[in-house]
Amino acid sequence: MAITDLGDSFNFAQHLFALNTGRADKVAYIDDAGSLTYGELERRATQVATSLRAAGIAPEQRVMLFMHDSNDWPVSFLGCLYAGIVPVAVNTLLPASDVAYMLGHCRAQAVLTSGGLIGVVQEALAAAPDHDVRQIWVSRPGPDAPQSAHDFEALCKGPSAPAGVYPTHPDAPAFWLYSSGSTGRPKGTVHTHGNLFHTAELYGRGVLKLQEQDVCFSAAKLFFAYGLGNGLSFPLSVGATVVLLGGRPTPEAVFDKWKKHRVTVFFGAPTGYAGMLADPNVPSKGEVALRMCSSAGEALPRDLGERFTKHFGCEIVDGIGSTEMLHIFLSNLPGDVRYGTTGFAVPGYDIALRDDEGHEVKDGEIGDLYIRGPSAALMYWNNRAKSRETFQGAWTKSGDKYVRNADGTYTYSGRSDDMLKISGMYVSPFEVEGTLIQHPAVLEAAVIGVDDANGLTRAKAYVVRKAGQDVTEDELKAFVKERLAPYKYPRLIEFIDELPKTATGKIQRFRLRAAQQG
Repeated sequence: MAITDLGDSFNFAQHLFALNTGRADKVAYIDDAGSLTYGELERRATQVATSLRAAGIAPEQRVMLFMHDSNDWPVSFLGCLYAGIVPVAVNTLLPASDVAYMLGHCRAQAVLTSGGLIGVVQEALAAAPDHDVRQIWVSRPGPDAPQSAHDFEALCKGPSAPAGVYPTHPDAPAFWLYSSGSTGRPKGTVHTHGNLFHTAELYGRGVLKLQEQDVCFSAAKLFFAYGLGNGLSFPLSVGATVVLLGGRPTPEAVFDKWKKHRVTVFFGAPTGYAGMLADPNVPSKGEVALRMCSSAGEALPRDLGERFTKHFGCEIVDGIGSTEMLHIFLSNLPGDVRYGTTGFAVPGYDIALRDDEGHEVKDGEIGDLYIRGPSAALMYWNNRAKSRETFQGAWTKSGDKYVRNADGTYTYSGRSDDMLKISGMYVSPFEVEGTLIQHPAVLEAAVIGVDDANGLTRAKAYVVRKAGQDVTEDELKAFVKERLAPYKYPRLIEFIDELPKTATGKIQRFRLRAAQQG
């Protein structure tokens, strides 16, 4: 698929508004409190742009967007883009100490937040006394909102007529996303206006083929790269309707949205799909309107995908993306889902698998995943060393290991720092985990390497059993031996109540390693 030349002037917010000129009365968003039409979305966002500029915030300055998923989130994000101001989307599950770090790191001039988060914002500001934030605007403020904060509605109802769009360049910084912080300090990843366009065109339209009549719902929140595409750039590019959930995407909450709003396209992660299938209240196929599901965050185990499709008659299109590439660049295809693999390179992206010396590996061999495509971030803000390590010319190093199969598909082999070398051979933790969860008593599993008395690496599995189910360590070892090469079975198994995860649902194996060493 050809990459579009966007010229010297391109503003993604203006682009979306132009695409939806004839849909002013169609519902764009439905949150927990009500709905928002495409016409209202444009009117409120352009007024937010005018009000922010009137408040003294200049183009290219940063504004922290620390807000629960609601109709005010896309209004805020698009309003900033329209004004040439750079929104910094921040994970609402983070503690105040992390928010304080990000406030200082991005030098935010203002904060757009939700009433339920104002306490965290105040604590973060108190912890960052060397950085002054001009103003705080609060969406749906409660009685505890400080007098110094302003009602978000004031931004949307300014006295002056909306100003024109700020003429941004397609390569101009549009927004920041912070890495999930699974290791070290979160990195401020700087993305452009053009990046939003290309991911929507190449994946939202090109691969998923979203349609105007779709009702989209993402378990991943808008502040994640995955959720931003699922819940904003992709559906708005085709005029679809988006359902938002302010709270946690528990199975009960997800089922409620599916049935109440007749969701046709759902975006989730493997952990969520496993939890839904294990829930006693899982709806039947006839109770929902799903036509397609998407999965990312971690590779989807074959067994999980097959069970979901058997129950709902609906494919899960598994793919892999990253904060650095903004969205998915390697994916299965609707109608051609090959469970157990991550599918093919998304048209418009090139994939390379390389060894430690930088040479491309042969099919069937494990290699480090590199991506070349139009949505790569510009840099990590104020982190030249990490930027050089990740963004290598036209290529981006993902930190994942993959195998290219003879049919052109790719199979996930774990993160570079999670791979185990046992008896001189690489063992993918994901392969062992995917086998363990095929056992009917296992809900989730995570595998790490531990050293034995001789300093040799052995695989250890942490296993979460399904409610009311029981299985022994020896039974699970035998189960894996029957399905994988003998050297791959976990020598040690520990049963735990839950696995440590990031807010995106990724298993934090480094925490398991730290607990083992401690």
